[in-house]
Amino acid sequence: MVDHRPYNVLFLCVANSARSIMAEAIINRLGAGSFRGFSAGRHPSGAIEPMAFNLLTRLNYDVTGLRSKSWEEFATKDAPALDFVFTVCDVTAKEECPSWPGQPLSAHWPVPDPVKAVGDDAQRGLAFADTYRMLNNRISIFTALPVRDLDKVTLQARIDLIGQDSGRKD
Repeated sequence: MVDHRPYNVLFLCVANSARSIMAEAIINRLGAGSFRGFSAGRHPSGAIEPMAFNLLTRLNYDVTGLRSKSWEEFATKDAPALDFVFTVCDVTAKEECPSWPGQPLSAHWPVPDPVKAVGDDAQRGLAFADTYRMLNNRISIFTALPVRDLDKVTLQARIDLIGQDSGRKD
């Protein structure tokens, strides 16, 4: 792994409106200086889900620059060189992704879609908080890995394992 710059991490989801946006904000806080997060979607909604945006704002995340965008932005020659690509929803993992320059390590870290939660605002808010908790836990584990000291095979095994936690509810 390259050790002269922060590792670039891309989180993918279908709409890039909630889960991947939250993951981008989380890794930019937890991995400050070591990791730089991005997010994108296969079919971006063009807007951040208000409940996701409000949750991040309440938790004092820097939301400057967060936006819903296509994963095609990261498959161009001018895109940041990616070191890791994580899918955070089941649908995106089953789709054929673009060929990422540099062949970054990738893993599937599925979490339930809080946008699909039903109920009143309090119930939906709990779904967003639960999704945030799962992403925060996984990203905390990831950013604590001794990335620079692990060979690619071991690192791939570790990032795969992070997505296999048994605490999921989906």
